[in-house]
Amino acid sequence: MPKAQETVLEIDLKALKHNFEHLKSRITNNTKFMAVVKAFAYGNDACEIACYLQNLPVDYFAVAFVHEGVKLRKAGITKPILVLHPQAANFNILIENCLEPNLYNTKILNEFITIASAEKLTDYPIHIKFNTGLNRLGFSENDVNTIAFRVKETSAVKIKSVFSHLAASEDLNERDFTISQIETFKKITEAIATQIGYKPLLHICNTSGILNYPEGHFDMVRSGIGLYGFGNSEKENKNFKPIGTLKTIISQIHDIEKGQSVGYNRAFKTDAFLRTATLPIGHADGIGRQYGKGKGYVIINKQRAYILGNVCMDMIMVDVTNIDCKEGDEVIVFDSNTTAEKLAETANTISYELITAISQRVKRSFVEN
Repeated sequence: MPKAQETVLEIDLKALKHNFEHLKSRITNNTKFMAVVKAFAYGNDACEIACYLQNLPVDYFAVAFVHEGVKLRKAGITKPILVLHPQAANFNILIENCLEPNLYNTKILNEFITIASAEKLTDYPIHIKFNTGLNRLGFSENDVNTIAFRVKETSAVKIKSVFSHLAASEDLNERDFTISQIETFKKITEAIATQIGYKPLLHICNTSGILNYPEGHFDMVRSGIGLYGFGNSEKENKNFKPIGTLKTIISQIHDIEKGQSVGYNRAFKTDAFLRTATLPIGHADGIGRQYGKGKGYVIINKQRAYILGNVCMDMIMVDVTNIDCKEGDEVIVFDSNTTAEKLAETANTISYELITAISQRVKRSFVEN
């Protein structure tokens, strides 16, 4: 990869393909694959990522909100797109763009059927989500009769899939709970298929579900974080390649005398001479203030340089006292070796939060190494 001359997130499309192929190797040929590209494809660029994946055997895409799906359509995505958390105010736009809604309670099911009927639609694909233990979104098991009645009395919609979400599939200490979710899902889906008279697609597995619970693969699986290079465990991470490398440069080097301070609120004060490097990346770029005061670090010439004081909006200062470096040198914030997961751990958070927080003002560069 070329040396950085500014702050840039380099995205390795071959690593993306590798991750997709590994996930596909863990499912049967008959199991469909849904690529989750919500939240700007976990901070990478949803349109670019989806356009690349569309040329691979991806069957479905998933986004969180309607406007995310609209952007994919405008970018040329023609495959089905599930909107995981649609709002009724956007149903007309959803329909105009041939997006498919997840309907998760009676209120939103009724609202969508009303609009679909008014538009004189026939068999418009909808997805029904059941809550099996995550307690976030979804119908309860007791709602099966209501759903079946509403769907059967109209020709405007047809259930394309029934799904749920595992709560702790990455934690094998919670295996009994996860198995109970899968068994509850089986019971629910058998009941609803019997009542509506046909079998929709069934899916419950996220990335860790794909890896840990083959008995839960059903007709389709969903993957987000796995596509971007993380397997949610030290063992599984070895099979994945993080696709993002966040780079920046050294803007300026300062010699700081004993007793001086660095940054806002004088949050760091020296007790001896040190040398600092100022980098053009800050909390407006996704490096939150929780990484300051020595918790987070970057890599300069293969050595760790710890963040000093508070993270600024557009800059951070790091300790380069014992690092041979100069202004203009490349800095690695995270890559496939010093991963986003490792950096996130220094601030007691997870890779998901770090990579999805990378601001869209940071330039994205796509490479195929």
